[in-house]
Amino acid sequence: MRHNKSFNHLSRKKAHRDALLANMTISLIKHKRIFTTLAKAKALRVYAEPLINRAKNDNMANRRLVFSYLQNKEAVTELFREISQKIAERPGGYTRILKTGNRLGDNAKTCFIELVDYNEAMLKTKEAKKSTRTRRSKKTAPKAEAPAAEAPAAEAPAAEAPAAEAPAAE
Repeated sequence: MRHNKSFNHLSRKKAHRDALLANMTISLIKHKRIFTTLAKAKALRVYAEPLINRAKNDNMANRRLVFSYLQNKEAVTELFREISQKIAERPGGYTRILKTGNRLGDNAKTCFIELVDYNEAMLKTKEAKKSTRTRRSKKTAPKAEAPAAEAPAAEAPAAEAPAAEAPAAE
């Protein structure tokens, strides 16, 4: 039974589990996507998302708090400089877990966990869907006014064209 069990211990003691999750978070920040087992990915999401959320407010207290968890200057710098700009308007859900099947050796469920704003393939499909969909029909009144507005614009460049050709002939 699961009475009052708040997180997955991953069959490790506290120091080993903290080191594992810190190292996985550093790899996630540096590489934007890592392959791992499903249980570790779910534990990593609980560990990493509050740290990523801290990066939205860049001040010394948040930097020191994140560094106390990660112990890696390069990862903290990248988190507060690059990643925080991409997630600035996102209210949460900074990571995505995609299942990839079972591992051959021990049949463990595997997946990859990635930062949501760094997957260009998924971002392009969302943009394409948004741009192709329209819900309302176009009004006919603006189409009737459009040819009247184009007539003076077509005459103006024709008057300027001979003046532009004369200096070019010299």
